[in-house]
Amino acid sequence: MADSKSEVLITGAEALMRSLEHHGVKTIFGYPGGSIMPVYDALYDHLDKLHHILVRHEQGATHAAQGFARVSGEVGVCLVTSGPGATNTITGISDAMIDSTPMVVIAGQVGTGFLGTDAFQEVDLVGITQPITKWSYQIRRAEDVAWAVARAFYIARSGRPGPVVLDFAKNAQVDKTAYEPVKVDYVRSYVPVPEPDEEAIRQAAELINHAGRPLVLVGQGVELGNAQQELREFIEKADMPAGCTLLGLSALPSDHPLNKGMLGMHGNLGPNINTNKCDVLVAVGMRFDDRVTGRLDTYAKQAKIIHFDIDPAEINKNVKVDLAVLGDCKETLTAVTRLLHPAKHKAWLDSFTVYEQVEEEKVIRPELHPASPVLSMGEVVRAVSEATRHEAILVTDVGQNQMMSARYFKFTKERSMVTSGGLGTMGFGLPAAIGATFGRPDRTVCVFMGDGGLQMNLQELGTVMEQQAPVKMILLNNNYLGNVRQWQAMFFNHRYSFTPMMNPDYLQIAAAYGIPAKRAFTRAELKQAIDEMLSTKGAFLLEACVEREGNVMPMTPPGGSVNQMLLEC
Repeated sequence: MADSKSEVLITGAEALMRSLEHHGVKTIFGYPGGSIMPVYDALYDHLDKLHHILVRHEQGATHAAQGFARVSGEVGVCLVTSGPGATNTITGISDAMIDSTPMVVIAGQVGTGFLGTDAFQEVDLVGITQPITKWSYQIRRAEDVAWAVARAFYIARSGRPGPVVLDFAKNAQVDKTAYEPVKVDYVRSYVPVPEPDEEAIRQAAELINHAGRPLVLVGQGVELGNAQQELREFIEKADMPAGCTLLGLSALPSDHPLNKGMLGMHGNLGPNINTNKCDVLVAVGMRFDDRVTGRLDTYAKQAKIIHFDIDPAEINKNVKVDLAVLGDCKETLTAVTRLLHPAKHKAWLDSFTVYEQVEEEKVIRPELHPASPVLSMGEVVRAVSEATRHEAILVTDVGQNQMMSARYFKFTKERSMVTSGGLGTMGFGLPAAIGATFGRPDRTVCVFMGDGGLQMNLQELGTVMEQQAPVKMILLNNNYLGNVRQWQAMFFNHRYSFTPMMNPDYLQIAAAYGIPAKRAFTRAELKQAIDEMLSTKGAFLLEACVEREGNVMPMTPPGGSVNQMLLEC
């Protein structure tokens, strides 16, 4: 071992740069400030290996990191300053936690000698973020940097992924330390992947083998576990229909014959109604969110329920299950599939066709081929999807644009759905789409937004401009906060309290940022605008002026049972 006096000493900030490179980081989303300035100074010498994207707001950094992580499978990284810089990340951290997105947020902090003194831009970030992270830690010494970063990345990406926060005191950034790369692959009392139970696997196979009306619920866990092929083999061998959660939509190709559509409040009739008719319900990597289950006291009471999940905390949290199969679904699905008997469930599958026909006649056809000359949201979404041959990555904001996109955009490739599911964060779409273009620069990224959500992080058009991020932005503009307006129409006697929107001229805003843009009122204008958008190298804004009071149907009303879906407002 070298004598400590002869060791090369570097600053904690430099140790952070080397640690990030050691853990394979190539992309960082951030915004500098006083308490993180030594780190940014160190970053200046690493720009050949670390690509830093300067966002226009720290919330934008977190959502961009989420979009990057969701499409790439890597850990998203954010770099921000203390105080308001740190607190501006809270929404994105919360979003990443509930949607299981691996992210490491590194925030500056005042020096340890100033902690607790209400120093300028001091805030207790660890205290604030502990409930909304997998791990939150304050680095107070330069010699702890390599270990803290290694532990952060291990926790963020292992097991059920999620966000980690490192609160980096300024003295630890400037003090000197010897550096040696650190690898962490074990944390005491932390079991990221439970060991599969052979008896549970055997029982799961037995229940499925004896099922006459099995139904599989596909969640984002399939995408996170890279188990898309294992899922297909599982459902195909036992001939089981599947419904997908919002975040699980691209885990199974949209045109797969066993894919019966989306689950949940605005999902498809078949998988929702048949949830309360199946005899074995198999949930894979999903958490029985209330928007999927509706009323719990009437949810799948007739069925034996099997829950595949990596997180023991999800078992029996919302829905009491008959059998839990814990572990990595890439392994557990394979293990159960080996024990399955080849089966056919023609009559059961045919029952979905009846609901598909009803939904096609009552909802889908009127939405995609409206009698009105005014564009509908659904036809705009479908037109863009078809123009991209259903190969694009879909990013959405939150609201009617999100639900319509989920219903009418189709998927042929994995990791193609990026949206804010559990938290429902308006303003998510634009920065997440920016991040997605860096996570998968080889693919087309289309983001659908409403006029409300776009304005919540409109400043990120500056990031698009500076980075030349090739985001295809589709604004579904109805001059309303559409989702809230729909609820006001249906449940509050059309009392539109503060949902009409007075909007700016978005084309002039796009022009100010040097972004090509077109506005479409008619179907001919829409087709021309889509063609121009997809043939344009780089970013493009397409404003589709859609019907003002369009509704997303079907809909399970709040407090209703999953099988009680309304077909009209």
